[in-house]
Amino acid sequence: MDRPALQNHDTHGKALSLNLNGAIYGTLAEIGAGQEVARWFLGVGAASGTVAKTISAYDKTVSDDIYGAGTRYVSKERLLAMLDREYLLLLQKLGASWGKDKCFFVFADTIAARNYQGSNPQHGWIGVRFQTEPRAEPSQMLLHINLRDPTASLQQAAIGILGVNLIYAAIHQKSGIDSFLGGLFDELSIERIEIDVIEFGGPAFAGHDSGEWCMALLFRKMAHAIVFDRGGVVEPASLLRKRPLLVMRGTFSHAERFDTNLFQPACCQLLAEGTALERKPLAIAEMTIRHVSGAETLSPAEIVQQVRELSPRCPVIASNFPETYLLNRYLRRYSTEPVRFVMSVAAAAKVMHETFYRDLPGTLLEGLGRLFATNVKLYVAPMPRSAFAAALQHISGDIGMRQSTNGWIGLEDLEPRSPATHLLEYLRASGQIVALEKS
Repeated sequence: MDRPALQNHDTHGKALSLNLNGAIYGTLAEIGAGQEVARWFLGVGAASGTVAKTISAYDKTVSDDIYGAGTRYVSKERLLAMLDREYLLLLQKLGASWGKDKCFFVFADTIAARNYQGSNPQHGWIGVRFQTEPRAEPSQMLLHINLRDPTASLQQAAIGILGVNLIYAAIHQKSGIDSFLGGLFDELSIERIEIDVIEFGGPAFAGHDSGEWCMALLFRKMAHAIVFDRGGVVEPASLLRKRPLLVMRGTFSHAERFDTNLFQPACCQLLAEGTALERKPLAIAEMTIRHVSGAETLSPAEIVQQVRELSPRCPVIASNFPETYLLNRYLRRYSTEPVRFVMSVAAAAKVMHETFYRDLPGTLLEGLGRLFATNVKLYVAPMPRSAFAAALQHISGDIGMRQSTNGWIGLEDLEPRSPATHLLEYLRASGQIVALEKS
């Protein structure tokens, strides 16, 4: 059961509440960005009742000596090495004297905050391993985070808040998704920190599905995108970093419309462009919970089930991006290689429709400019005329297309209203929108 909290308001109150909780005792271990979490516990007073040790293995050689070499310093592997070693030391050094009365915990983080030039990936892994009862088997929670504040000092402050929130939630709010995630983002926002991976294990989380928790991050506006590979959630950079990308967009409410057979001709088209590629192109599906057409969404559990059915065929990104240009901006965090959006002609018609850009001051022209800004092309596949009509039946305004008796609609059949028709002609002539052959 969750333990009653003495105080549960701001970060100061949470840290003091934990320090005054005589039932817990543990270690705070931090790499990179200073000791922001430890600072809270040491600064609010009464830390001797809760903090057995703080450690900051900042130098790489020192860190390797303590936690072992062979892993990246900002990685899940390094975080687990920290939790393993510090938890084992707690049991070895204090188990006999405190083990029957205290619930031990270890908090750890390994962080890359903004460097002086601002040129580095600004992210980290944080986690907590804890007992729910004295001498109980431990549970743990791991998070991957992206730091979005513009300065290192603001990023460090956000890490301190999140670390206190995580420890507090592990002790007091672990009974379910709503209570845990609600407390985790106290005094924070998605403009400061994104959480895109949650992993957990142990008796405190028995019966819970980490995939559903990760999807809840999207609905709670704690993440913009969650990346699944082989059914499990992964750090986005592990898949996307420096990869040429073939991306197919869709919605969870119509997952059956995904035609992964289009990836093969799309890959051939990319290779035919003759661009030197350092890595093999990655084919990935993306589904949004906020489609611009207002399509209905499913529950987090239903979405995870859809993802797990699709992910054996390709990795899947679940996002909250309504517009394609927002997805492209997200992908550009990880790769400057070619990005090719593989879509049906109905999806291309939507891309060229001004209805979907009403929130932008420059409407359609601004949206297309953002989409095609950096090495992006659209590969457009034909589809049956009946499927085309069904996909666009809820779209307001006219979707122009050439009248014919052909049972299929291709890119050449699109005739959007002027002046969009001139934009389409330009994008086709410049090679930024390319027709795929019908398979």
